[in-house]
Amino acid sequence: MGFERYLASVLIMIMLSFITSAQGYKFYVGGRDGWVVSPSENYNHWAERNRFQVNDTLFFKYKKGSDSVLLVTREDYFSCNTNNPIQSLTEGDSLFTFDRSGPFFFITGNTDNCKKGQKLIVVVMAVRHKPQQQPPSPSPSSAVTTAPVSPPTLPIPETNPPVESPKNSEAPSDAVEPSPPEHGSGSFKLVCSTWLVLGFGIWVSMALGLENVVCFWC
Repeated sequence: MGFERYLASVLIMIMLSFITSAQGYKFYVGGRDGWVVSPSENYNHWAERNRFQVNDTLFFKYKKGSDSVLLVTREDYFSCNTNNPIQSLTEGDSLFTFDRSGPFFFITGNTDNCKKGQKLIVVVMAVRHKPQQQPPSPSPSSAVTTAPVSPPTLPIPETNPPVESPKNSEAPSDAVEPSPPEHGSGSFKLVCSTWLVLGFGIWVSMALGLENVVCFWC
């Protein structure tokens, strides 16, 4: 029974912590002094001792109608310009919730009091997300740089230029092709001439009656 009560109390505390973290933390500006002209601790020194996050709340304690809180730009903060505030809190015991990270500049609505030091700078921390784990990068010693290897250059065989076959020179159209030599034409003509002369001589001898001449030819 006691363990069950303990477990229930732990669960309630966890739920309250979640609710508190979602709602943010409430800071009392100036502590017991509140929002006044001359606080016991300088407002900026007080802000430097604290850590502000998004959804945290500032509580300004002052009497309504006697003072106010103005959210202004950086330039208006240093010049104590109350004419162009970003936001005005005048209802007394005012609450301001941080809706973003970055610097916030507050001054009083009374210009003289602002110049005396009734002003505040609050820097809200940025929301940090859990960084994603990245694979470890290789160390320089393990990293080996390899140069690109070019393929080996093969020798190109030397090729002789093609030898053109000699072209037969065409003979001119008017050239006369020599005829083949006639074998034995000379001896044939000589024989024919010899017999012709011999026959002519015999014929002459017979016509003249010269037998001796015929016998000579015989």
